[in-house]
Amino acid sequence: MPVTGDVKAVDASQPGDSQVQVYAVAPRDGATPNEVVDGFLESMTSDDSDFRTTRKYLTKEASRRWKPSAGTTVLAKAPNRSDRPIHEGDHSTTEVTYTLTGEKVATVDEQNAYQPLAPSDYSRTLHLVREKGPDGKEWRIDFVSDGLVLGQSDFKRLYRSVNKFYFASGLSDAQATLVADPVYLRNRTDPATGMDTVTQAVRSLLRGPTDWLRPVVKSSFPAGTGLKKGVASLTPDDRNVLKVPLDKKADGTGQRSCRMMASQVLFTLRDLTSARVEQVELQRSDGSPLCVLAADQAEEYAPDRSSGGPDSQYFVDAKGRVERIPGSTRGSGEPEPVSGPFGNGALRVSAVGVARDEQSAAALSQHNDALYVTSIAVDGELPVPAVTSLAGKAEDRLTAPSWDGRGDLWVADRDPKNSRLLRLPQGKGKPQEVTVPSLDGSRITALRLSSDGVRIALLLTKDDHTTLKIGRIERQGPQDDAQVSVVDLRQAAPQLADVTAMSWSGRSRLVVVGKEQGGVQQVRYVQADGSTPSSGVLPGVNQVLAIAAADDDQLPLMADTFGDGIVKLLPGDNWQTVLKEGSALVYPG
Repeated sequence: MPVTGDVKAVDASQPGDSQVQVYAVAPRDGATPNEVVDGFLESMTSDDSDFRTTRKYLTKEASRRWKPSAGTTVLAKAPNRSDRPIHEGDHSTTEVTYTLTGEKVATVDEQNAYQPLAPSDYSRTLHLVREKGPDGKEWRIDFVSDGLVLGQSDFKRLYRSVNKFYFASGLSDAQATLVADPVYLRNRTDPATGMDTVTQAVRSLLRGPTDWLRPVVKSSFPAGTGLKKGVASLTPDDRNVLKVPLDKKADGTGQRSCRMMASQVLFTLRDLTSARVEQVELQRSDGSPLCVLAADQAEEYAPDRSSGGPDSQYFVDAKGRVERIPGSTRGSGEPEPVSGPFGNGALRVSAVGVARDEQSAAALSQHNDALYVTSIAVDGELPVPAVTSLAGKAEDRLTAPSWDGRGDLWVADRDPKNSRLLRLPQGKGKPQEVTVPSLDGSRITALRLSSDGVRIALLLTKDDHTTLKIGRIERQGPQDDAQVSVVDLRQAAPQLADVTAMSWSGRSRLVVVGKEQGGVQQVRYVQADGSTPSSGVLPGVNQVLAIAAADDDQLPLMADTFGDGIVKLLPGDNWQTVLKEGSALVYPG
């Protein structure tokens, strides 16, 4: 503890250690209006259970009305309050109003769903009155908007991103696939409050999916299912078994449905470092076991289980042939040409997309005007083109293709006269045009499908700027003849003025190459909801043209660069050159 030196003001929202804990302090007797406002804002950043101390800055009526769970407004920095309050008429001794201002960058709604925003001005008022208390007249806030307002650094310290999991709609139980639904939950340290992260995650899972994902997923839990009344905290036992007591609505659930319910819990808790759960036991309202499921048994529902191969890397060599680097070598193996016309030189290829089972692939011709689909596991003849583009320039023709987790092939034609998004069910048959109603004059210049098959990442170009957006894939009608559309596009990297390349990297994360306004090129991770993890920025690498990542985050990140060829980045390492010659490297998908 220093005993000499100057006293300096410290911004409460300085970036710092996420383990730092802030304790709320009740207002002192005779606190000035400035102290009441500052104390109220500071206590919002604390670990105050149910904001009991925070509410002491409010009048009794305002405390009763205020709903902190209504949502969170995230500002670039902690909110600024006006230095001088506005005194109201002749009531300057009994009423004052303060203005809170800042730059709004995101919101978190009542469902804990994060929404990034283009930076905009924020302004709200706090109204204070002088009311009678047990120790005389005290200043208290009698008007405040519902929800919380936090600076970005406090938000990152207080909240953590958690993936809830639900099942993709429109699939049979045999095809059931889990889909990640990212939310932000507040870190809690006192399990006695029932608000520890594990309990919060399970409660949030039971409440159902967020509004954005709801149209394309479903929960196996019966509607309205909750934790048994009186359950305050969920903690794994010494054998890493988590027992989850449910209320009566789940009592009659069959074994198959119960196993699917348990798998939702296991995947939701998988990334929580605070709890290593190896087995989940769901219980009826009377405490008897409903079903038990081990972590390895839940793998049958994994979002990336459609990948039947070892996640090899594929690229186009200097002669336009598709070559494969065996997945077991983690990017260090000797490349070998694939079987069939893509590997024997029958077609000079510019880009490739490999099916997740690694048995077939789609490739573009040298000038991007034709898309071919064929086997890469056995030899065969070059088929007729599945899709062609009539655009005059190569850069206005077909995008690199991508396969979703259901085995469908996707490609976009960038022709300014006939721009369209196309889907080939199971990579065969006549291409179906997919409607994208919210393009707003933008043109699709690149695409990548998620492993769960319900989200698509699009690079959209408009007015010489390219941005990244995530769309929801909705299917209407029978599975073998569905009408497909991409709806509700939302920004995934609003902080980047231009995005040049992207790839899915896991269940709800992307790796993105782009520039901030006036900045230099950077490689970073972004979540599917548009938020940026605290460790999002990756080591720099020169002039990245394309990027590729696998669903397994232990496999290397690969990049196609101008000058250095193909390079790789393993966890905890620096970029290393893999091939001096080669381009368009991809993982399956």
